Amino acid sequence: MLQLCALMSHYPIIHLKSGKEKSLQRSHPWVFSGALHEDFKQFPEGSIVRVLDNKNNYLATGYIQYGSIAVRVLSFIDEIIDADFWIKTFQNSFNLRESIGLIDSKITNCFRLIHGEGDGIPGLIVDFYNGVAVIQCHTSGIYYQLDLIQNAIQTLLGSRVDAIFNKSKETLHGAIPDIENSCLWGSADNRIVLENNIKFKVDWTTGQKTGFFLDQRDNRTLLGSYSKNKKVLNTFAYTGGFSVYALMNGASHVDSVDVSKTAIDLLKQNMDLNAPESNNHQAEAKDTFVFFKEHEDLYDILVLDPPAFAKNIGARHNALMGYKRLNMEGIKKVKKGGFLFTFSCSQVVDSLQFNQIIMSAAIESKRKVKVIHRLTQPADHPVNIFHPEGEYLKGLVLYID
Repeated sequence: MLQLCALMSHYPIIHLKSGKEKSLQRSHPWVFSGALHEDFKQFPEGSIVRVLDNKNNYLATGYIQYGSIAVRVLSFIDEIIDADFWIKTFQNSFNLRESIGLIDSKITNCFRLIHGEGDGIPGLIVDFYNGVAVIQCHTSGIYYQLDLIQNAIQTLLGSRVDAIFNKSKETLHGAIPDIENSCLWGSADNRIVLENNIKFKVDWTTGQKTGFFLDQRDNRTLLGSYSKNKKVLNTFAYTGGFSVYALMNGASHVDSVDVSKTAIDLLKQNMDLNAPESNNHQAEAKDTFVFFKEHEDLYDILVLDPPAFAKNIGARHNALMGYKRLNMEGIKKVKKGGFLFTFSCSQVVDSLQFNQIIMSAAIESKRKVKVIHRLTQPADHPVNIFHPEGEYLKGLVLYID
């Protein structure tokens, strides 16, 4: 015990201003800069600190990050952030995925193992793709723990993992000089994965995020259940998740649109993996609004799954106007009695705001619209109940009359 206390005493201390401790007492994992008594920039970015209230009572242990969120909490217990800490934390995340049937599943071998604040590790994403663990560090504080994170992955997954790939260059935004995406261990060659027995080729080296949008797995399944004998349009299609599910579930025809030719090329490969003889799919590298203008076709099912329109609160108003315009145009393209699957992954746009802007689009469209499903992220993207900001994916399935 004396040795443990001595080790913890090496962590520098930072105090909260009087009356600013309630958020941490309620287990919210962020400390904003305005709540701190001292200048947090006296500490190197990424360094671990102990957070105390103005009466020197312990509240949390976290790491410094320069910005409005000054401290991101790793533990509300006064403990050392060492190899045992990371193994224990990863074990909790592993147990959740095992309990929902994703570990050693025969039909799905890709899932999210660590989901930031949802798994108690702000700034860290780990996605698993058929033996490859792809790490994204969103903060320097997490990046400096990379060796211990790699050790925890290998310890917990054992023979299930044969490679670890670090894809943090884009998410660190230059915070770590000269960082490059690279394989940390094994041979992280791009490979084919299974999701509900449907095959996808995932490019984690150059693709968006970690290579595939795992957060839409349940929503792709739902769309598949509506697709039999339907004509489907998938916009912002990326590598074709919704498109492949629609075709494999009996859609009469599927059109896929994405502005990226690289994404469309990979989408076509995914179609060939699953339905090589099918002539019921067309893919086009084009802006969605341009496609809408150039095509008069109406669809039984239309998917609107755009990238985040707002990265910060300052961009939220323009994002809402963008969602309104997009959904107005989308509603026009749905046949009477058809369905619109519409999404927002902008964290700063909450569910109420998204619902209201979709209602505004429906009013402008002058069509009768009913909400039949409210959608969100799947169970391997958990939301910490003390951190509601983690519920970033919002979706509606609308019946268009």
